[in-house]
Amino acid sequence: MKTITYNKLVRDRIPEIIKKSGKRAVVESLTDKAYKEFLDQKLGEELQDYLASDSVDELADLVEVIYSILKYKGVEINDFHSLREKKAAERGAFEKRLLLKEVIED
Repeated sequence: MKTITYNKLVRDRIPEIIKKSGKRAVVESLTDKAYKEFLDQKLGEELQDYLASDSVDELADLVEVIYSILKYKGVEINDFHSLREKKAAERGAFEKRLLLKEVIED
């Protein structure tokens, strides 16, 4: 018998997928505090996966974690999108591809 230890947050259907493959997954439900810690850890993990691969698929995983963090914080997706749109209206987005090189004070 071979055991691989992960200790990481996984999507809800992963234990079912593991079982269908003939293996057994050992899982536990996290407390609120632990869940937030593992969400933050997962956010970093998914960001690194995206940066390493430049894959839209990995970007989707990153957004899924962000949505889970928003839900944990009690923030509705529409409210989050409104916040993003407000910031874009006030400060702009990144469409012009501007690189700030220097600020000179007189």
